[in-house]
Amino acid sequence: MRISHAPHTAVSASSAFITGDARVEELAVPDGLSRTQVDSVRFTPGARTRWHRHPVGQVLVVTDGAGLVQRRGGPVETIRTGDTVRIEADEWHWHGATPGNSMTHVAIEELPVDGSTAEFAQAVTDAEYHAADGDQADPAPPLSRVIVMDQQLPQPLATQHVEIRRITIAPGYAAGLHIHNGPVFGNIETGSVIYQIEGQPETVLEPGDVFYEPEGIRIARFDAQADGVTFLGYFLLGDGVDAELVFPDA
Repeated sequence: MRISHAPHTAVSASSAFITGDARVEELAVPDGLSRTQVDSVRFTPGARTRWHRHPVGQVLVVTDGAGLVQRRGGPVETIRTGDTVRIEADEWHWHGATPGNSMTHVAIEELPVDGSTAEFAQAVTDAEYHAADGDQADPAPPLSRVIVMDQQLPQPLATQHVEIRRITIAPGYAAGLHIHNGPVFGNIETGSVIYQIEGQPETVLEPGDVFYEPEGIRIARFDAQADGVTFLGYFLLGDGVDAELVFPDA
């Protein structure tokens, strides 16, 4: 028995396989007598695979969000958290997120002994992607408002101005233990980062994720992964106060 502890390293999917942005976490690979490959794939809204097929089929388990799937000759169908899709051997198909939602699924695939892999063909056209009928479609509304965070702040909080910074951290760079002199909000634009408030579990932040750091809290990890990270930081500041970052020794 071997245990691989989270978080797992995620990498950007190649444009040779994906239209749009998707990230792949390798969970299990063929080893010994086992020929099982297991990956967790997170598609950003609008992202989808090319048309492709697997030598001995594949099983998809949706773990978050909403997506679309289609076999050649069949309708575009919506899949949501908890749904399972069994794809037959050599069945041409595609799958991905809906236009308005991200989607994460676990992909389970048995690889042939001869080492053959999935065959990828042409990209899914916009017409094919938007061909869902009626309630199967998730059409993008002309205006959408989604609450991504509702955070209670300390009272009273004498905020006089808000400073917004776009911050980029190079691939593999660890910011180290640090403390802010005021509340900070952030949202990830591109890339990913291992994030941890001291005393709490680690997590991986990816595009679209948001975070909140109270004033004076100790941030144990903000470590860019292999693709680096770019995020917007919102600094709530009092009158005449500048945003400061302290790096304590321990």
